[in-house]
Amino acid sequence: MKYPILFFLLLSSFSIVAQDVQKSTHEYVVKDGVSLSLDVYQTDNSDNSLRPVLVWVHGGGFSGGKRDNGMEVKLMETFAKQGYVGVSITYRLLRKGQATGFSCDCPRSDKINVFRESALDTWDALHFMYTHSDKFQIDPQKIIVGGSSAGAEAILNAVYLRDWLFEGPSKYDEIEPAAVFSLAGAVVDARYIGAHNAVPGVFFHGTKDNLVPYATAPHHYCAPEKPGYIWLDGSATIAKQLKANDGAYLLYTYVDARHEISAVQFDQLPVVFDFFESVFEGKVTKQEEVIVGKK
Repeated sequence: MKYPILFFLLLSSFSIVAQDVQKSTHEYVVKDGVSLSLDVYQTDNSDNSLRPVLVWVHGGGFSGGKRDNGMEVKLMETFAKQGYVGVSITYRLLRKGQATGFSCDCPRSDKINVFRESALDTWDALHFMYTHSDKFQIDPQKIIVGGSSAGAEAILNAVYLRDWLFEGPSKYDEIEPAAVFSLAGAVVDARYIGAHNAVPGVFFHGTKDNLVPYATAPHHYCAPEKPGYIWLDGSATIAKQLKANDGAYLLYTYVDARHEISAVQFDQLPVVFDFFESVFEGKVTKQEEVIVGKK
């Protein structure tokens, strides 16, 4: 008798749910005198097998949030119980304490700098995990990079805009993320995505997101005369660019939803795990949009 793959995913999740998840904290870099740390979540791995890893960047408008928010902890534990190593990172909150925050009054040049520096922090966290792959028993060919809201912007700019971030060789060149996992994220310019960097991705986004555009629009929908007026390319535009370059993607479009889709949709994770497993097996060709709430 043949069973659908979702059955096996749910069965697999059930079979390891009783395992204890252990958390350890590590400094991954020091910048401007500030120590940046990450939490590693994993279950017992007595057989020493190499496991995939999710490196996660929290949201908070680059001014708040923390790596051990309740949602982050639940997500890391869920991935750990699924056989991954979950990693939730701290990064520099460059808009913390700034009068203009990350709003329309925050100058465009400051926004660009924040996008760049958060992407670089992401790469430093990836570099730490990559260079310590033996210690954490992770497969360096199975790195998923994910984030929510501001964190999604950090990871998407990091992965898809490497040509913008780095001129010439860098210490990160050996690291090739297998996929991205984005909740209400965007990039500075999706035209940087080409055949050479069409990394597979899973995207969740609301069509009426009032902060991060679902397609292409001004960040926070700022008026043209505002200092923070800058256009961003959201999930729908990224998916379109991936499709044009034969990149695989799974886009969850939430009709009429706003920025609440930056929260993890835990009920959809079995399908997300299925997508990532296909990526690891080299069989992913999916270019699919799932529309939720369509009238």
